Amino acid sequence: MLVNKDEAKSRLSMRNPWHLLATGFGSGLSPWVPGTMGSLAAIPFWYLLRLLPLELYSLLLLLAISIGVYLCHRTARDMGVHDHGSIVWDEFIGMWITLLAIPVNSWRWVLAGFVVFRILDMWKPWPIRWFDRNVHGGMGIMVDDIVAGIISAAILWLAGSWFC
Repeated sequence: MLVNKDEAKSRLSMRNPWHLLATGFGSGLSPWVPGTMGSLAAIPFWYLLRLLPLELYSLLLLLAISIGVYLCHRTARDMGVHDHGSIVWDEFIGMWITLLAIPVNSWRWVLAGFVVFRILDMWKPWPIRWFDRNVHGGMGIMVDDIVAGIISAAILWLAGSWFC
């Protein structure tokens, strides 16, 4: 059953842990550019993740992706809308993948990662667009941002190789 976007938002409960995570702790409820707000909200959590050894960071990232497939699917189902704009856990994951590749821990590289990821996530060039259109359910919500994060990380890594 599909519902309009405003009605869908009213079906969310921040007391529901799946909804809370799927909306990026409420950042996706912003009336303006919720995906961008979700990407911004991911950065403070990344600052904590970066303190971990790479192996543990990677393990937590894989766990967050696995949980994200379920929580995005469940929240979309509860809302009655596939990939509603307020579901931003996928932006969290995309940012964490992107920022994994910054060559120097500085706000300029974090900003560059944010900008590159947002451009790719909004523009959705191939192959991101292909995944967005052809994969459905919770994995469909997540996979385009995972691919955008991987491409963004590659761009940052190449830029870092060139400029650092």
